[in-house]
Amino acid sequence: MQIKTIVFATSVALALSACQQDNNTSKPTQESSTKQTTATTSEKEAVTSQYQVISDERFDIYAEFTLTSDLSHLSANQKQMVAKLIDASTIMDNLFWQQAYGDKSKLLNAIKDTKARRFADINYGPWDRLKGDQAFLTNVTEKPAGAQFYPADITKEEYQNWREKNANLLEAQPFLESYSMVERDDKGQLVLTPYHVKFKKQLEQASSLLKEAAKLADNKAFSNYLNMRAEAIITDQFQASDFAWMDMKDNPIEVVIGPIENYEDQLFGYRTAYESYVLIKDLTWSERLAKFAQFLPELQQGLPVDEAYKKEMPGTDADLNAYDVVYYAGHSNAGSKTIAINLPNDEEVQLAKGTRRLQLKNAMQAKFDKILVPISKQLIAEDQQQYITFDAFFANTMFHEVAHGLGIKNTINGNGMVRTALQETASALEEGKADILGLYMITELFNKGEITEGKLMDNYVTFLAGIFRSVRFGASSAHGKANMVRFNYFKEKGAFTKDATTGRYRVDFDRMTTAMNDLSRLLLTIQGDGDYAKAQALLAEKGQITPELQAELDKLTEANIPVDITFNQGKAILGIQ
Repeated sequence: MQIKTIVFATSVALALSACQQDNNTSKPTQESSTKQTTATTSEKEAVTSQYQVISDERFDIYAEFTLTSDLSHLSANQKQMVAKLIDASTIMDNLFWQQAYGDKSKLLNAIKDTKARRFADINYGPWDRLKGDQAFLTNVTEKPAGAQFYPADITKEEYQNWREKNANLLEAQPFLESYSMVERDDKGQLVLTPYHVKFKKQLEQASSLLKEAAKLADNKAFSNYLNMRAEAIITDQFQASDFAWMDMKDNPIEVVIGPIENYEDQLFGYRTAYESYVLIKDLTWSERLAKFAQFLPELQQGLPVDEAYKKEMPGTDADLNAYDVVYYAGHSNAGSKTIAINLPNDEEVQLAKGTRRLQLKNAMQAKFDKILVPISKQLIAEDQQQYITFDAFFANTMFHEVAHGLGIKNTINGNGMVRTALQETASALEEGKADILGLYMITELFNKGEITEGKLMDNYVTFLAGIFRSVRFGASSAHGKANMVRFNYFKEKGAFTKDATTGRYRVDFDRMTTAMNDLSRLLLTIQGDGDYAKAQALLAEKGQITPELQAELDKLTEANIPVDITFNQGKAILGIQ
């Protein structure tokens, strides 16, 4: 069923054009109450022929990596299918530009400096995503907390008041909170425009490409999923395709596509951003991971928290698989790159089916080699560097994704879903929970004898080095914020010590285990209570880069260690048309 535009003021009905428009707005002022339509940032920038560079010191923080995979085992049809999935992904990339910034070509064409233009392309705008969204060009306003999902002049209070008055509407059509742009009409009143209306033309093109790919698929379940996803992106009704995606077990090619994560909406954390991954399954590594999903219920029951906070039982009809990623697009490609996926986000699907955990092995290996190992050589005690291993890094990352399925999705006291109750703090709390519970799961599985390769100390020391890696993503990243909290919490608990002579860090195994359990309990309790005030307080107190931590990060910068990776990718690199 086609969903019509929803008007915030219940007495007004507005028919909005379905054609695509630039939706980039000027800097939001939370205190503003004006109801007039504001000029877009893109319109203001059109006056300027080009931008000047404020600072070029961070233009080389990304290490290049070429995304390839062995496609020799794929049929001719499958290779054509991969090409069509990449074409559909480029549409997601363009849509994300509009959600995050506005007119991509207008911005990039106005930047004369080649390296600055490349940096803007990596960041999907003129703000450094790994440095708190600071502008690196002149004539640029502060990045809106709500990106382009909301009008520039909207206040949190205004939107919250509307939600309270229209709770029945959102309860009846909850998809609107995730899959709509909030705009103003010519009278200054707020309207919700569903994505499939706002971006109708582009989504129809992407849908057509997915249907063409479905005809080329040898795997019936994958063909079915592609057809269902093609329908989902032009209706904003994703649950059926999410269930279909959960039923796929043996397809050699994978695509994750659509509006998925809500990290870009830092105003509320409600609205999702377009992205895509095109993946080739690594059969050998996938076989190694297959057995772990069955332990989820047992691990849920063993969580170090009161029974009320673990009453939900995670689904076990889930799988763990490893992939080579051959294409990133949109949100997944912006700033820090995702190296593992845990989806779908729909809580009903999670409770019924669990989730699928996709480990992006080639991208993970790139980050390990180019970033984590050099960091450990700078900051980890020499006698503990032996514990820095790729297998531990892979396991820590994998179980982070698995741990998203643990804990609780609905508050225990009637405050609704955790992610709604915690608003913009929800993402950082959830990422922090997944990090710490991932280490908890590894510890438990080692103790049960289910993990026998390597040593548990490998995971602990690699985990500490991983904190330094992820903190560099900055406060505008949910992952970066979560790691700041964990570093400061672990330091307070004595989970690691710093040698005054060498300046290097050493894991204290017993104290780190205690800190792991204590922090798990704290995060799970805040989530289960839906305690927004406590979440804010925790992030304000511990989600900061202290002078000590900044000094360590400065060492990494001085050593020219990349902060993250960026990709050479596409059909030409894969040798397909």
